[in-house]
Amino acid sequence: MMTDSSTPVLSIKHLDHFFGQGEQRKQALFDINLEINAGEIVIMTGPSGSGKTTLLTLIGGLRSVQSGSLKFLGQELCGATSKQLVKIRRQAGYIFQAHNLHGSLTALHNVRMGLEIHPQYSVKKMEEMATHILQEVGLGNRLNHYPDNLSGGQKQRVAIARALVNHPQLLLADEPTAALDSKSGRDVVTLMQRLAKEQGCTILLVTHDNRILDVADRTVYMEDGILKSNQLAPTK
Repeated sequence: MMTDSSTPVLSIKHLDHFFGQGEQRKQALFDINLEINAGEIVIMTGPSGSGKTTLLTLIGGLRSVQSGSLKFLGQELCGATSKQLVKIRRQAGYIFQAHNLHGSLTALHNVRMGLEIHPQYSVKKMEEMATHILQEVGLGNRLNHYPDNLSGGQKQRVAIARALVNHPQLLLADEPTAALDSKSGRDVVTLMQRLAKEQGCTILLVTHDNRILDVADRTVYMEDGILKSNQLAPTK
């Protein structure tokens, strides 16, 4: 699924979201409006519990859109079928605060998993692609290491490799530096920035880490389920 350069990668209009039913029903997102264009790096900040992760999971097709409009690569996700959501998920890469690596798999096989939902690749091709992206993130000498034998920064590099191995149109990152020290966090974000630029990938990154805000083209701020501001980042 491709889109021309004049179409936003992401277009959200009047998006609401609720959790629960009946008297327990609670609104989590209120009238969200946001557009992100190809190649942009957008950082979303705001307090814990403000709805950032909820919005990220809706964008990535991990939750169903209930009302309003959310278009990813021109595909409307509101009312999308399960099959359509699977297709959307194949166009996005995900990096989370916890690297979510499988402890029983090597770095190479953790990354290869990112390709196994794409039936067009042979096992040999998947191994080649996984090896190449791990070399790109500086882990060419750690292909056969298990997560327990990797540092926190190295684990997050494996997670980045897994997210980008299939050259997704959009990279969604939820607090990717939260568990890392200052240097490792900076290294990880710089790496994400470089690889995404090389691949022509768009990034939406949720963070509380003020040390990395300078990588953004634009920052958006969310509070109490409302997108409060949407502005260009300071000149770098």
